[in-house]
Amino acid sequence: MQAVAPFLAAATQPDLWAARQQMALSLGWHIVIACFGVGFPALVVLAEGLAIRRNDPVAMALARRWSKVLTVLFAIGAVSGTILSFELGILWPGLMRTFGDVWGLPFAIEGIAFFVEAIFVGLYLYGWDRFPPKVHLLTGIPIVIAGVASAWFVVTANAWMNQPQGFDVAKYRAVGVVTDIDPWKAMFNPATPPQTTHMVLAAFMVAGFGTAAVYAASMLRGRRGRYQRLAFGLAFAMAAIVTPVQIGVGDWAARFLAERQPVKFAALEGLKETTTRAPLNIGGLYIDGEVRYGLEVPGALSWLAYRDTDAQVAGLNEVPVSEQPPVAVVRTAFQVMVGVGTGLLLLSAWFGLYWWRRRRLPSSRVFLWAAVAAGPGAALALEAGWVATEVGRQPWIVYGVMKVQDAVTTAPGIRFGYFALIAVYSAMTVGTVFVLRRLASVPLPPDIEAAP
Repeated sequence: MQAVAPFLAAATQPDLWAARQQMALSLGWHIVIACFGVGFPALVVLAEGLAIRRNDPVAMALARRWSKVLTVLFAIGAVSGTILSFELGILWPGLMRTFGDVWGLPFAIEGIAFFVEAIFVGLYLYGWDRFPPKVHLLTGIPIVIAGVASAWFVVTANAWMNQPQGFDVAKYRAVGVVTDIDPWKAMFNPATPPQTTHMVLAAFMVAGFGTAAVYAASMLRGRRGRYQRLAFGLAFAMAAIVTPVQIGVGDWAARFLAERQPVKFAALEGLKETTTRAPLNIGGLYIDGEVRYGLEVPGALSWLAYRDTDAQVAGLNEVPVSEQPPVAVVRTAFQVMVGVGTGLLLLSAWFGLYWWRRRRLPSSRVFLWAAVAAGPGAALALEAGWVATEVGRQPWIVYGVMKVQDAVTTAPGIRFGYFALIAVYSAMTVGTVFVLRRLASVPLPPDIEAAP
């Protein structure tokens, strides 16, 4: 609260804090469900494809049960996504009124992708025992494609907020008028490639590790039949394959920030002054304008940013204090994301090496407990990454163009909507968990449960 107090004090909207928190709650809740909407359909299709190819009744039972889970997650994701779409207009009319024509295109295309996904989810569920097996499998593929497309188009809109283009930026800064609008240029802005790639891979990680965690917990309770091993292996393998790729993409995204959003990059690393041969501080806390208790590696930050240990890295002092983000929040979130991501990479390496040497899943309780922790850990890394991305852009809602305080609604009583939203999401959380637990409690057929 102390870190964000200067931004709140500068606002003319008395409920700016509530508006920001309402958006943060909605995005933070929806993004996890959205990740399952992107990555989980791939697991369902993979399980069914394996069942058809090997004539495997265990894999087919797994695909059928997972398809029911997919339906629940799709429905709840549609609700939370709809809430977000209304909030953009209600909470941030200054943004939508000014730039709606510039960055609205990806939202329209995402709507088409959503309806395609909804149609094929219906066909997939209805088609069990009605379509030939291979035809039914094919109806699942558009679900995967549409889910990835939905995420991609939405994230391009957020990328535009970080690298605005598609209009005459100089003229807007001079006279406040949006001209020369090009929605396609806005959508394919410089931040789109690294940011969309990073998000789609994160979705597969969250879905994979999150699903595997459920079955790792079941295996710890003694249920180690083929059904549990197959479910765990498919989900964990998907996430483990994606994880090292994601680490590489994260490095790409960080170097992009060093070049295109240097103030955010400085905030991520807690670099106060522009420095040549800038050190990298691993861990530690940002206190009173400096990083304390961290492990300092001389020249490492310069190398990570520019592949040159003697390169100059811009510091927070390059902009006025009023245009600096709350560094303690941004850096802590970034450290959490990197720390958890590193742990997931090591766990993935353990899994891969064990499988390569022994051609079976790791079965030690230490590994399984780590796999259980990887589920919420992946979601935590996701949330921390988005905190670093969004808070790191502050005080701008559109980087370098429009500040948050100029975009928020002037309507009173926003805090009451925030309190109501807390109740709504609490109810949605309880309801989702209840339904998923009921699905999980349905006994498996005896022959599937007993499969060795």
